[in-house]
Amino acid sequence: MKDILYKYMSRWTTLSKEDQQAIVNEIRLEEFSKGTVLFNQGDIPTACYFILKGCVRQYSIDADGREVTSNFYTEEQAIAIFSHHKQDKSSDYTFVCAEDSVMVVGALDKEQDMYTKHPQLESMTRRMMEENFSQVQDEFAAFIASSPEERVKTLLMKRRSLIDRVPQHQLASYLGITPESLSRIKKRIQ
Repeated sequence: MKDILYKYMSRWTTLSKEDQQAIVNEIRLEEFSKGTVLFNQGDIPTACYFILKGCVRQYSIDADGREVTSNFYTEEQAIAIFSHHKQDKSSDYTFVCAEDSVMVVGALDKEQDMYTKHPQLESMTRRMMEENFSQVQDEFAAFIASSPEERVKTLLMKRRSLIDRVPQHQLASYLGITPESLSRIKKRIQ
């Protein structure tokens, strides 16, 4: 799994092999079973995650008590919650492993120490988050402007593996449609 970390770091920074090795030696890898809740809606997050293997679902419970899936994180994606601006610092989402997963786990209370020790890690993280934020903005704008059928086509084109990795009702929630509509659309376009 650590070879994925080296590949990823090389993509985002010009750190020497020795610096990369030093960072990797300090990183905590953990395995999580399917169904493991990383943290619940209302909890104050204490860690951030980087997925090496597996899938994590992000969802919230709406005012009517329904689960609304807002994202799926898969290999080489980071899960970082920016709720520190809120007065109570709680998460608006629950994060649960949709598959057995292996992740880098970063303790938020040690984040600044890591950045102080490895200054290039901070700039690497910032660049990674800026690109991620830009991608999320583009995806959100496209989602709002698209029809349900266009959303399914985009999912099949950009994240096809989710079809086999997560239950259809969760995919439908993520796409903003009913499971029945998702089934009909998939039949029409395949």
